[in-house]
Amino acid sequence: MKTLLILGFLILALFSCQKGEVISPNNYTCNFNFEDSSQPHPRRSNYQAQIDDMTQNGGVVGVSMSVQDQDGLWLGSSGKADLYNNIDLQPCHITRVGSTVKMYTATLILKLQEEGKLNLDQKIAEHLSGDPIKRIKNAEKATIRQLLQHSSGIYNYIQSAQFQTASINNLIKEWHAEDLLQYAYDKPAYFEPDADVQYSNTNYILLGLLIEKIEEKALYQVFEEKIFRPLNLKYTSLAGKNPVPSNIIRGYIDLYSNLQVIESTYYSGWDYYTADGGLISNPYDMTVFFKALMAGKIIKPASLQAMLSWRTPKGTRS
Repeated sequence: MKTLLILGFLILALFSCQKGEVISPNNYTCNFNFEDSSQPHPRRSNYQAQIDDMTQNGGVVGVSMSVQDQDGLWLGSSGKADLYNNIDLQPCHITRVGSTVKMYTATLILKLQEEGKLNLDQKIAEHLSGDPIKRIKNAEKATIRQLLQHSSGIYNYIQSAQFQTASINNLIKEWHAEDLLQYAYDKPAYFEPDADVQYSNTNYILLGLLIEKIEEKALYQVFEEKIFRPLNLKYTSLAGKNPVPSNIIRGYIDLYSNLQVIESTYYSGWDYYTADGGLISNPYDMTVFFKALMAGKIIKPASLQAMLSWRTPKGTRS
């Protein structure tokens, strides 16, 4: 069986850009110490052409991509890491990878089950208490497995108009789990637990609190001890340790839809400290993680099978 793993990351669209901060090119210096098969890869020209098209014709500032297949590992990039300082994007540069962290969070939960510290079919309320359990509908009866599968029915805080307004009004605010969960308080559940599937970031904030409660450590410390260091992921971290590393590539956004792009590197404060976002990495480190995960080097085959189980939604919701 042929296996193809493609990981890619985009920097948001470019039209015209307001000024950023002066950063030395040396700040972005990075390199890999591994056997790179990108140059002899038979599809290297095709892969590079695809990402070049995105930056040259698709209005995208930068793209970084990793492809792992039977011919080896290809790493490539196109565009800019920093427009203001005219820094070319390199495959080793680090960036935020958003909700991809949920797979790492799920892996950690399964490791804790293997260590006998929890059971997926326990209710989350057996471990957590207080307002997150009392005021979030379904939190008292949803299981850990249902949170992992997005079958808990728990309201997604990001859908709250109040949260969206608050985040826009304070773009650089650093939000903690409790700050975000309040936007799910007293909101109706989507359905009874296990009745259907509906994506909800709130599920993974609760799972992050569960990890911290069981391990009695900050979330980033648990990730480091159980995943990052064992796999030697030198370019991977949780933002909770260092929210905006000095060498992270710059982000850009057309905030007011007026074709005026501004730098948004410091605008991601709602996911610095929670398990639904906040991961910083690059395509190479992520390839290492996923290869190890699928090879059974992080969790056991039975745990991986549970992780790969699929729940099909009964319908489509906005």
